[in-house]
Amino acid sequence: MEGALSTAAPQESETGAGGKNRLNPVVFFTSSALIVAVSAWAMIDPVGAGDVLWQVVAWVSEYFGWYYFLTGTLVVVFVIALAASRYGKVKLGPDHAKPDFSVFAWAAMLFAAGIGIDLMFYSVAEPVTQFLQPPVGDGGTVEAARQAIVWTLFHYGITGWAMYTLMGLALAFFAFRYRLPLTIRSALYPIFGKRIHGPIGDAVDIAAVLGTVFGVAVSLGIGVAQLNFGLNFLFGVPQTQAWQIALIAVAVVMATASAVSGIDKGIRILSEINVVLAIGMVLYVMIVEGFAETMNKLVLNVGDYVSRFPFLTMDTFGYDQPTEWLNTWTLFFWAWWVAWAPFVGLFLAKISRGRTIRQFVAATMVIPFLFTLLFLAVFGNAAIDRAVDDPEGFGANTIALPEQGFYTLLDQYPGVTFIAGLATFVGLLFYVTSADSGAIVLGNFTSKMDDPTKDADRWQRIYWSVLLGVITLAMLTVGGITALQGATIIMGLPFSFVMYLVGFGLWRALRVETYRAQALRTALPGSLSERSNLDSKTGVRSWRQRISRASSFPGRKQVTRYVDGPAKAAFTQVATELDEQGCGTNVVEDIAVETGIPYLELQVDMGTEEHFSYAIWAESAQVPGFALNRISESEEYWRLEVYLNEGNQGYDVMGYTEQQLIGDILDHYERHLEFLRISREAPGGPAVPDDLHFGDTQTREP
Repeated sequence: MEGALSTAAPQESETGAGGKNRLNPVVFFTSSALIVAVSAWAMIDPVGAGDVLWQVVAWVSEYFGWYYFLTGTLVVVFVIALAASRYGKVKLGPDHAKPDFSVFAWAAMLFAAGIGIDLMFYSVAEPVTQFLQPPVGDGGTVEAARQAIVWTLFHYGITGWAMYTLMGLALAFFAFRYRLPLTIRSALYPIFGKRIHGPIGDAVDIAAVLGTVFGVAVSLGIGVAQLNFGLNFLFGVPQTQAWQIALIAVAVVMATASAVSGIDKGIRILSEINVVLAIGMVLYVMIVEGFAETMNKLVLNVGDYVSRFPFLTMDTFGYDQPTEWLNTWTLFFWAWWVAWAPFVGLFLAKISRGRTIRQFVAATMVIPFLFTLLFLAVFGNAAIDRAVDDPEGFGANTIALPEQGFYTLLDQYPGVTFIAGLATFVGLLFYVTSADSGAIVLGNFTSKMDDPTKDADRWQRIYWSVLLGVITLAMLTVGGITALQGATIIMGLPFSFVMYLVGFGLWRALRVETYRAQALRTALPGSLSERSNLDSKTGVRSWRQRISRASSFPGRKQVTRYVDGPAKAAFTQVATELDEQGCGTNVVEDIAVETGIPYLELQVDMGTEEHFSYAIWAESAQVPGFALNRISESEEYWRLEVYLNEGNQGYDVMGYTEQQLIGDILDHYERHLEFLRISREAPGGPAVPDDLHFGDTQTREP
């Protein structure tokens, strides 16, 4: 059947079968218009825009400050509970899916996409500020120094990464396991059903685009300010708006080139380079500061963070709120993480196919944070030491002009030209990896994604690279970095409500995995234990025949003959009988492009519920050393493995008699019916996409 491979074949392919990704005009033009309007307003009337901005920030802080604290805590508890539960074994993709990237490449990409040049900015600016101007207590003391590092780690710690994790889990689960579009709206399917394809879904994606744009713009604005000072420090380049515009233009060009080249070629390579160079900077400072002294402080910082985290995560300062401090730090950071969550979540989802929920949660909440902890503690403690020695000079200047703090610290070290030049290069790469991955994600948010493994058209990636530069410039015009912080607090609020819906939708969908497992454990008549003794002629399968099958290692020709003979006859008989019973069936028969061996799939239409699919697909394996009865002289043999909707079942039916294969098909069909019954009778009804039925045009991935 021509074209059947795209709908039926479980294949080892990441790109699918050519699914088309089309522009979503409602999301694209609405979000673009809002962003352009805000940018134009900020540039035309920066004073008026700034006044309105801070009035709204004050309102959000007064009425929703507690809400941001509570949300951050609940997200941490939720994702850790998921990983520790029975759902932790569920894969982000079919059961047989394998990870696409090595652990190092994966860790480098998720780190570099989630944290940009702002890490360098705040690694010095925040510890110094918290040390000299703490929210409670006296500044400049030993206790203030310990608290300063803890606050910095708290703001960059597991709370933010838990928000990324929640979004990444939901997006990857629905895209790769249920083959829904890789957009935020897909995570709401268990709640709203097909209505996600209408105004509800558009509104959610627009909120995600706005939050992402302003969240990324914060990092880009910080990056521009810091890079401008870095060039001034190294080459005497003036710190003017003209130079900042030039830096934005250069970064947009680099980000566009990287985004157009895609994740595997551009972003992966830049991310790996970035991590290696950043580690080199950390080691340099550790050596100069003294390894033993640095490690003593680092261990103390870890202990302080672990012991004080439960208290800090719910500390709203309810009796005596330092409002300005909260707006500048905790509320800003929590809103910033929320704003970045759809962006980073989608990016993490794209690179995490084949990981289990437990692996995903552990990696995204531990690996980046360990590196962040090392970077912040090493640079933060070094900065506090300088602030102790020179509070009126280094300390006061870092608080007043935070973009200068990092380079001023490096100026204290030998070989400052080299290390400052390296820092500028690393900062530029951080800037580019944030902008290019942001452009890819924004393009995906504003597209109708038939194939979750592909990205939006190149022109969209170019468009969003440019628009990110424009909004960054606009907000810098209004009031620099503080204006970007204020805009983030505002834009993060509406999307935080969406995050609650995403978590609830993910939980409902994961319950389906429990129903499916329960159905598979159900004892059904005529199942494997009874069927294993059947023979096509005598009705009893002899033990000699079982040994013969277990000891055979068939080649390509033998598998092809089996598929065209007994297997095809079994599939046809089952389909014919089901048709006579009133079921809509289809037997897909085609040649696998990768192997040249035919495959079969039986599809049964289940109306508005999840369709039934049973396929056999040839997989090669190496002939074991103990093999005695080889059918083929080759070093490889072929297995016919069974694929269901959830993926490869991991067993071989090559050599089954016609009746045995019919029995296996019916076993799984009856279990599928049991799964649908359990799902229907569960509280809240079914929570899986009801349009995943016969005739589905989504790509079936391996």
